[in-house]
Amino acid sequence: MVRKDEFAEIAQMATDTIRGNKLRSALTVLGIVIGVGVVIGVSSIGRGLDDNVRDLVASIGSNVIFVFHLDFFTFGRMTDEMRMRKELTYDDALAMQDLPHIKAVNAGLRIFRPELGIGTYSVKYRDKKARHTIIEGDMASAKDVFDLPMASGRWFSDFDDEHHASVVIIGYATQHELFGDQDPLGKEINIEGRLFAVIGTVQKIKSVFGGGNDPNDNRVFLPLKTFKTLHPEMKQHIISVKATSHDDMPKAMDEIRELLRRRRKVAFDKPDNFAIMTSDSISDVWTQLTGALFVGMFAISSVGLIVGGVGVMNIMLVSVTERTREIGVRKAIGARKRDILLQFTLEAIILTAIGGVIGVLFGAIVVGAIPMVWPSLPARMSMFWVTFGFCSAAGVGLVFGIYPAWKAANLDPIESLRYE
Repeated sequence: MVRKDEFAEIAQMATDTIRGNKLRSALTVLGIVIGVGVVIGVSSIGRGLDDNVRDLVASIGSNVIFVFHLDFFTFGRMTDEMRMRKELTYDDALAMQDLPHIKAVNAGLRIFRPELGIGTYSVKYRDKKARHTIIEGDMASAKDVFDLPMASGRWFSDFDDEHHASVVIIGYATQHELFGDQDPLGKEINIEGRLFAVIGTVQKIKSVFGGGNDPNDNRVFLPLKTFKTLHPEMKQHIISVKATSHDDMPKAMDEIRELLRRRRKVAFDKPDNFAIMTSDSISDVWTQLTGALFVGMFAISSVGLIVGGVGVMNIMLVSVTERTREIGVRKAIGARKRDILLQFTLEAIILTAIGGVIGVLFGAIVVGAIPMVWPSLPARMSMFWVTFGFCSAAGVGLVFGIYPAWKAANLDPIESLRYE
């Protein structure tokens, strides 16, 4: 058993050796620094994005259900059966309003580029223009379904919808692009050569990527029937439903499924020819999409730790060779095998632990610099990953320092004294 004073003396000797070879020590731990820094940087970005996705889902509402005639997350080519499906209709949405566990229903139509998430229209006010604007038609109940926060004015009513009123509500980015600091209420904007009066504005939407502009902020809402006068060919309604509560969502989904199967005449032994998705599904898909990506990134960053560990082993083996005579002298005056083993193991652990500390500082600098380079990308450091990075660095020193320490401890003292 090594006494405390002996341990302190051995640790001091290991520290003195590292100080005596500053440049070599710095180069040795470079891989450790990079590996730990990347682990902290990647984990911080991932944590920030996860938090923002959760906030975004919470802003949509935990009891919102989406219904569409196609699967929401379809990758690759659609099957023939999917291409032949009938669209959901406005009447389907009206029928859902009478279901017991449904609080509000909206049937919406939208013109945008789904692959980019941006609009295709330019909206004008006098000599100003807002490009890539999303044009959306909704029922008056959309405000209740999504709890849209109004910045000013009002949402359109059922009366506006029934009478095809030329009124619009504009998003945060659209408002500032067209009107700047002016009050937009009552002013008319040009959409496809028609004038629409602005009756309300929507507050800024929280973006998944933090402080950046969400494409949904550059959006114009029209009453659904007004929208159809502009684009009568549009029939692909997305029906959004707000359940009476989060606990009632399974019942609401069952009611929607039963209603649509009956209205769409789906045989009892056939699968649904429509898709139902909840706001929780967005989080699940996000986790699936990013899980493999972050595992890959951590695998890449771990390469830096392994390379650093190999470097530590290599330098420690060189150090054992250089200090063979010193080891022989120490053994000759009474040093035991475990003393030599402890000294060289501690030297490797201290070396990589220093690299871990520098790596944590490097990761903190990277996380702090991310908002300056990419303001829209959130990054939040986690104490778990800081601790993980530091412990991984120290663990690398232990794993890769054992063999050189064992080799030093088993040197023959007589042969070591003869070594030149």
